[in-house]
Amino acid sequence: MANLRLGVIVRLEGGPKEELEKVRELGFPTCQVSCWHQELFTRKMARDLRLAAKKNDIEITTLWTGLPGRYVWNLVEGPETIGLVPLHTREVRLKALKKGSDFAGLVGVCSVTTHVGFIPENPRDPLYVSLVEVLKQVANFCGENDQSFWFETGQETPVTLLRTIEDVGAENLGINFDPANLLMYGKANPIDALDIIGKHVRGAHAKDGEYPTDGRELGKEKPLGEGRVNFRLLVARLKSLNYRGALTIERETSGPQQMEDIKRAKAMLEPLC
Repeated sequence: MANLRLGVIVRLEGGPKEELEKVRELGFPTCQVSCWHQELFTRKMARDLRLAAKKNDIEITTLWTGLPGRYVWNLVEGPETIGLVPLHTREVRLKALKKGSDFAGLVGVCSVTTHVGFIPENPRDPLYVSLVEVLKQVANFCGENDQSFWFETGQETPVTLLRTIEDVGAENLGINFDPANLLMYGKANPIDALDIIGKHVRGAHAKDGEYPTDGRELGKEKPLGEGRVNFRLLVARLKSLNYRGALTIERETSGPQQMEDIKRAKAMLEPLC
């Protein structure tokens, strides 16, 4: 089995030069670039990012595209604020996602990723039916840019995500598999989830977390090795599925501790990959 390449997620807001140099200094061959501010999607920024990746010999595996508007990361307000599911923000967010795709095209990045949101489990729910049509637009737009579109796991059950991919029916859809999100939203054990959606995984986060302890708040993210994700089993399962993408470390905190946790995660994962 081929070894998995490690990576780390970085923020475009931190500056292409600075962030890509950081990836190189940490010893990663790949990264995902995250951006929540569409005003940064300019030709100059695309050129700077492309040149920084080339200079540092880093492969950008996806552009993680945050969408505008209010997001509430919990189980109560999340369904009406996250991703493309809410009707009242769908149009503006669809426009922003297309802008992200165009930007990724200028950089030469072959995929775009985002949270689609709390996809309804009932396939006859009008919200689900209309969402599928919107996702067909997304897939078609990304396809015209020679890109794939990746669903970031989290708010939906694996079966719901599988059904959505089947109903959209596009060849350029994939999954950015975040094992911690599946736990933190209480949706699935990540190892078991791969039995359902593993064939669609094109990217993967190395993030750890816990199940929710009440019905309103998400479970807690944890430093790698301190949550419930069994990374030894996860990496082995990804390899058995012939997964060839990167394993991208994500630590959703900031400051010196974030860097320490990333370095520690890298040291834990290297023997497994």
